[in-house]
Amino acid sequence: MKYRRMGRLGWEVSEIGYGMWGIVGGPGNFTAGANPEAAPDCLDLAVDLGCNFFDTAASYGGGESEKLLGRLLKRQRANGGKRIYIATKLPPKNREWPARPGDTLDDVFPPEHIREFTHRSLENLGVDRIDLLQFHVWEDRWAQDERWQRALSDLRAEGLIEGIGISANRWEPGNCLKAIETGLIDVVQVIYNIFDQAPEDELFKVALEKNVGIIARVPFDEGGLSGNLTKDLKFPPEDWRATYFGPENLGPTVDRAEALKKALPSGMTLPEASLRFILHHPAVSTVIPGMRKEPHVRANLGTSDGRALPQELLGTLRNHRWDRKPSSWSG
Repeated sequence: MKYRRMGRLGWEVSEIGYGMWGIVGGPGNFTAGANPEAAPDCLDLAVDLGCNFFDTAASYGGGESEKLLGRLLKRQRANGGKRIYIATKLPPKNREWPARPGDTLDDVFPPEHIREFTHRSLENLGVDRIDLLQFHVWEDRWAQDERWQRALSDLRAEGLIEGIGISANRWEPGNCLKAIETGLIDVVQVIYNIFDQAPEDELFKVALEKNVGIIARVPFDEGGLSGNLTKDLKFPPEDWRATYFGPENLGPTVDRAEALKKALPSGMTLPEASLRFILHHPAVSTVIPGMRKEPHVRANLGTSDGRALPQELLGTLRNHRWDRKPSSWSG
């Protein structure tokens, strides 16, 4: 496993982290196929293979994902284990993902809500301090509101959190630049993959200039870059991908993925190419694929081996950029 610096926080984090959405069932889990029984073994294996960065949220599984991660931390402490960095997210008070155009800070992140859920996450995780606390949605029109700034600054002064972050809305990588200008944001989590290359246009340049860490999420485009989708695929109604891969998106995604597979060298899978593409960019601190099975853990973490993509292949992958705009189905 190779490690990178998480911006000005100075942490040395594994290039491949662990995204914990969907690994557990229960309220707040919108992805079918969760396997809670296998989750502890997957998490332990990831640590054994060098993963030291785990990303969760208070809303995942109604708090069960945080509790699962807390049990991992307890096992590691009992065994004198490695240092593990924990990132979690504050849910919007109105439970709207993403924030709606008219939502105010009072609707989404009033100070008392920030404090309440910070303490709830601390309890779920079984820790005294959260390494990275992130807003789960964001609108830059809130950037200059001093109330969220004071709330998080107070939590940091009290030693309850160390880093402050934003999880940028889908396909809106520039909708956090004003928040970065406040000087309080240490890390931005953003969708970045072979299809979604827009963060390179401006966000990554600002992040490198300001020494802000970048967490790349959704490396496989919710499964579109797994290479396993077909045009007749049907997701269960309770799985949010039934909406994401509706008629507007499923067909074009399959066509683009098939074209992309043809461009790969023999022996390279689409998931491997996807992770190696993300890791080529120096602004990226870590990438957080979701992993529910041990073979996925081994395969994904195995891409952190220091082998860079050939420039010719990198150029070919760049040609598969797909710029999209937020819509009612994209979430």
